[in-house]
Amino acid sequence: MHKFEQELPYERFLRFGPESLTETELLAIIIRTGIKDHSAMDLATQVMELGRFAEEGLLGLHRVTIEDLQTIRGIGQVKAVKLKCLTELTLRMSKAAYREKATFYSSTDVADMYMERLRHKETECVILLCLDTKGGLIREKKMSEGSVKMSLISPREILMEALDAKAVGMILLHNHPSGDPTPSRADIELTTNLREIAEKMDVPLWDHIIIGDMKYTSFRVSDWYTDI
Repeated sequence: MHKFEQELPYERFLRFGPESLTETELLAIIIRTGIKDHSAMDLATQVMELGRFAEEGLLGLHRVTIEDLQTIRGIGQVKAVKLKCLTELTLRMSKAAYREKATFYSSTDVADMYMERLRHKETECVILLCLDTKGGLIREKKMSEGSVKMSLISPREILMEALDAKAVGMILLHNHPSGDPTPSRADIELTTNLREIAEKMDVPLWDHIIIGDMKYTSFRVSDWYTDI
């Protein structure tokens, strides 16, 4: 075996930089230490072989729980929390990177941007996008998350957020954990009420998008729009 191939991930990082490392090696550096008879690389390999990881690659880390990670001998609570913090950091870095330049010209733009972030969630998450005249993102606000009924979300609260952001228009989006983006009666009622009030306040609701599993429904472009 070549000398460089025998180097530990940390040493390879210092010599060649992070782009030279495999995903498993990068995880091994985060895990840092192993246990008797199992190196950090061994633990990282087992993490990568977890069910959802094996199916989805690194994206699977979003869905792997702390409890899943702790089924691996040598991955205790501290290491599991560090790995989940890594996931959250990547999400926030991604959001920060596109926030300043994000411009939405269509429902597809919005769905593409939020699909991976929302389609894995096991509870409903409602997000408001406050936009400028060119469809640029001024503010993103999570309005609710959990088993909250759409019928209980207040149009007034949504409008207050949009007005505070000095938005010219707004887009509402939420996910359906079932994977089916078909609007419910509550989804339709909320959209109807919000659209009517928003027009009077001169902050129009440009769209309401429901994210499913690799598919979405847009009230703006779908047949559902004619029903509201």
